Amino acid sequence: MSTAGATADPLAALGALPGVADSVESVRKSVDRVYGHRIMRRRSNAITSEAALRGARGSAALAGADWALEEVRRRTDFSGDDEARNVGAALRLTAEAGQLLSIWRQSPLRVLARLHLVAAADKADQVGRPRQEGEPVDEPLVGLPLPSAAEAHGRLEGLAELIIAGGSAPALVTAAVVHGELLALRPFTSHNGLIARTAERIVLIGSGLDPKSVCPAEVGHAELGREAYLEALDGYVSGTPEGMAAWIAHCGRAVGLGARESTAVCEALQRGAA
Repeated sequence: MSTAGATADPLAALGALPGVADSVESVRKSVDRVYGHRIMRRRSNAITSEAALRGARGSAALAGADWALEEVRRRTDFSGDDEARNVGAALRLTAEAGQLLSIWRQSPLRVLARLHLVAAADKADQVGRPRQEGEPVDEPLVGLPLPSAAEAHGRLEGLAELIIAGGSAPALVTAAVVHGELLALRPFTSHNGLIARTAERIVLIGSGLDPKSVCPAEVGHAELGREAYLEALDGYVSGTPEGMAAWIAHCGRAVGLGARESTAVCEALQRGAA
């Protein structure tokens, strides 16, 4: 994150960028609508489970495995081909996210290593650690220049320090920066996109913005489309105030669409149709 050294609380400074406050407020209203639904008072666990499934499907779609929701729901074997393995990894990461909340604020690097272990358990010699110099990165859908391993390690340490220090930045801003930085750095040899979106989820839950994990941003990212996703990421990587604000706004729209998805699930449950 190019603005990391600009102020004592660089994440809070990003929250002051033009338009970001509007994104933060819009997200808060969208989340509040879901939590205020009468179904949430009686069947919040069902909404959480459905949001997890839909979020995993959306994240896998952005990783190149755009399966129908019902296909994800019915399948039990995800070992067949690359698409199936991506879907399986997304499902495992979503399930794991809730188990790591208590560790995230104290040791985000440990959490990220665990997420890579969960996602890429079939590559035993490279899992659970940042990539080393010269190791290739399997992330074909992100075509940005790849930082060196040394740069990636340094920036990852800086990101971890910001998370541990806390601060006054809105949850959306922190989640967007974590997501964008992990995509920009691609610190692992594989599954960086899936891990970045899972880390965004962890921040949104752990911050208290979405404590029951019923507003899956991954759904929104997939709905907005890969082209818009990568274009917004280019803005983040540029490091300009306009580019950073555009990325945060994009993440905000994704959370809002995830909230809308779960509101629709609430409505379906209320009608007895799901």
